[in-house]
Amino acid sequence: MTQKKICFIGAGNMTRSITNGLVKSGYAPELIHATNPSEAKLTALHQELGIQVSHDNLKATEEADVVVLAVKPQLMEQVCQQLSQLDLSQKLIVTIAAGVTAKRYHDFFKQPIKLIRTMPNTPTQIGYGMTGLYAEPSVSDADKALCEQIMKSGGEVVWVSKEDELNQVIALAGSSPAYFFLMMEAMIDSAKQDGVDESVARALVQQAALGAAQMVKHNTNLSARQLRENVTSKGGTTAQAVAAFEQADLRGIVRGAMHDCIARAEEMAKQF
Repeated sequence: MTQKKICFIGAGNMTRSITNGLVKSGYAPELIHATNPSEAKLTALHQELGIQVSHDNLKATEEADVVVLAVKPQLMEQVCQQLSQLDLSQKLIVTIAAGVTAKRYHDFFKQPIKLIRTMPNTPTQIGYGMTGLYAEPSVSDADKALCEQIMKSGGEVVWVSKEDELNQVIALAGSSPAYFFLMMEAMIDSAKQDGVDESVARALVQQAALGAAQMVKHNTNLSARQLRENVTSKGGTTAQAVAAFEQADLRGIVRGAMHDCIARAEEMAKQF
């Protein structure tokens, strides 16, 4: 594994997820540096993972080979303009912010940069993440491989050929853990209302969800539809539950939610 110096500008949940994945996969903690205004966040990262931490964006960036921009979209312009004081021509810039386009980064930095946009999700923290990546045509294969290596430490990756496809990645992977959590939450709440102990309900639901995901992963020759039909005996309990979902137009609800997610990403691109 090629190990280069990486700095994370921002120490929020996604930085925690990615750095945790890196360290757990064997990346040297001393080569990872995170910056943030919050002393509490930095202290927690240092104590948990042993990585370098500081408040100094410029110094961390100057010493890094890879700079990961992990701040909120509304703060991105300010951060990039600060970093533009440095010569960034030999550094790989990786972003994980939704809604900020490659063109905007070029506007912010006002100098040639090597840029890869990524969309990871929070299961990266435990090695089950999914990250979508988009590289501009000028980015070398070596830099793409380096970015892929970093993101693969937390799970799987997919490359998209067009930047706007990252909005689909957001809807399908970046935001979708929350969809599944909501479904699990609703199932657990229903069981609790029927008198089932919460710990028992959670154990049943989480294992069923894990098993279902593994069934999809390990049966690549079968569609999700076929797997569903395989456990839906005509006239049985599963069929009754599925019928209730269909009657409530679950497919329409999901499609509407995903479209709203994409629309919000597109709206953010205009804002930032």
